[in-house]
Amino acid sequence: MNNWLNIIQNKLLPPCCILCGQAGFAGLDLCKACFDDLPRNLDCCYRCGQPFDMAISAPQLCGRCLRKSPSFDETHAPFLYDDSLRYLITQLKFHRHYKHARLLGTLLARYLAETAELPECIIPVPLHRNRYRQRGFNQAIEIARHLSSQLSIPLLLNACIRDRDTAHQTELPAKQRLKNMRRAFSAAKPLAYQHVAIVDDVMTTGATIGALAIELKRQGVNRVDVWVCARA
Repeated sequence: MNNWLNIIQNKLLPPCCILCGQAGFAGLDLCKACFDDLPRNLDCCYRCGQPFDMAISAPQLCGRCLRKSPSFDETHAPFLYDDSLRYLITQLKFHRHYKHARLLGTLLARYLAETAELPECIIPVPLHRNRYRQRGFNQAIEIARHLSSQLSIPLLLNACIRDRDTAHQTELPAKQRLKNMRRAFSAAKPLAYQHVAIVDDVMTTGATIGALAIELKRQGVNRVDVWVCARA
C-alpha cells in the first residue's frame, strides 16, 4: 500500500530539489547534482564518527576514543555538518521545515540499510518538556519516524525522559558540555532490549548522546549505537 501511495504521490507531486529547485531524483527532494555535492563523512572513527584528516583502509579509533572509550559502541554519521547539511538541519530545527526531516531521514535510512547492523529499536534524543513546549516539536523524533518506517524498526518515544532543562550545548565549551549533561536523562520504564540505536540530527562533542547512552546501559542495554545525519 505504501509503495502504491509513493508512486501516486511522485506522479502527482514529483520530488523537487530543496536546495536548488531542480527536479528530484530517486524519490528524493534532492537533484542528482546536489546529492553528489553533499559533504560526506567517509573516513572517520567507527566509535564516535570523528572525521580523520587522511583516508583509512580499515575501521579505526580516533585518539580520543583510544584514551577513553565513550559510553556508546558505534556511530553512523554519513555526512559532515557543513554547507548543505547545515542548511537542511537548521531549517528543520529552527523553522519547522518538516520536508527536511523526510529527506534527512531517507538519506540516513538508505545509508544505514547498506552499512549498519540494525538494532531492536530506535530512541530519539528526548527534549526537556520546557524546550519541547518552546520549540513545539523534536527534530530527532521527526527524523526517527522516517527511519522507523523505512527500516521497519520499532520507535520508542517515551522510553527515556530528559530530567533537567540543561543550558544550550552550543553555548558551552567541550568540557562544560560533559558536565552540563551529567545525569540529564532517566529511563521512564524498564527496557527489554539488548541492542538500541540513539537517533539525533547532528553530533558535535557527543556529550548529549553519551549521557543518554550511559542511562541506557545502566538499564541493562548491552549495545548502544548512534545514528545521526551529520557529524560536526
